[in-house]
Amino acid sequence: MDPLKLIALDRDDLEVVSTHLQDAIVKVADVLWRPAEKRVVVALNRFDWEGAVCGTPAYRRRRSALRFDRVKAVKCRNVCAADKNTVLNLLTVEFEEADPPGGVVTLIFSGDAALRLEIECLECELADLGPVWPTTALPEHAEDMIAAKPA
Repeated sequence: MDPLKLIALDRDDLEVVSTHLQDAIVKVADVLWRPAEKRVVVALNRFDWEGAVCGTPAYRRRRSALRFDRVKAVKCRNVCAADKNTVLNLLTVEFEEADPPGGVVTLIFSGDAALRLEIECLECELADLGPVWPTTALPEHAEDMIAAKPA
């Protein structure tokens, strides 16, 4: 699995990033909001869907970072910022344009948790940081979610 480094500057780009992030594991402590820099950085353990779909013999994860710049505000739903050890399962990342080129990026997690980023414009980067390690579990979804898995 080659390290990923993806940039998203529009909705289509962000859909590609979101596909690679489906079922990433995020600890609340690893979500950093830097208001003075207008930046949100999320460290996560990304599941290798590409390898799983292509028949790689072992399921794998890799440490990655997701960064959003030009962030004006961050809001959360069903996420307690004080509980740093809570683990979240990222399902998807969506962008809704409002007052172009700005809008809202929403990171949607299982359990009806979400982070909402109000942005001036879409500037996002996903970069793999470290080595790959095996995992025994293949993430599963309810039948209505199967169509959303990357092809």
